[in-house]
Amino acid sequence: MTGLRAPHAQPPEQLRYAAWLEWGTRAGLAVLVVSYAAYVFGLLPSLVPPQELAQVWGLPVTQYLQRTGAPTGWGWVSNLGRGDAAALLGIVILAGCSVPALLALVPASWRKGDKAFAAMCVAEVVIVVLAATGWLTSGH
Repeated sequence: MTGLRAPHAQPPEQLRYAAWLEWGTRAGLAVLVVSYAAYVFGLLPSLVPPQELAQVWGLPVTQYLQRTGAPTGWGWVSNLGRGDAAALLGIVILAGCSVPALLALVPASWRKGDKAFAAMCVAEVVIVVLAATGWLTSGH
């Protein structure tokens, strides 16, 4: 029975991936909670004060943007000092935490000779990054 694992043993690659995902998830949730609290309690300035949010929440996007002056696309990055934009950073971390987790698998897979798996991890990262930038949908 050489090569078989105990029923509950996980391959090191899965443990590494899970550890990186756990770290990213915890970081994203921490940033989300802290930034949201800073927004709600007025510790940071905001584009849309919490007490006005209910008034603009249901507006069509063009009216919302007109009324609030909120940026579009990646414009939120320049507003990270504002509570409502800072909360987006937590969402970005949560959405992107698979990227470092996948990249963490590449060196070990390459050393093991599993170059196809390493290449798939890199390809997934490239696709996620391209999708996040909007490059895949902006007609480039």
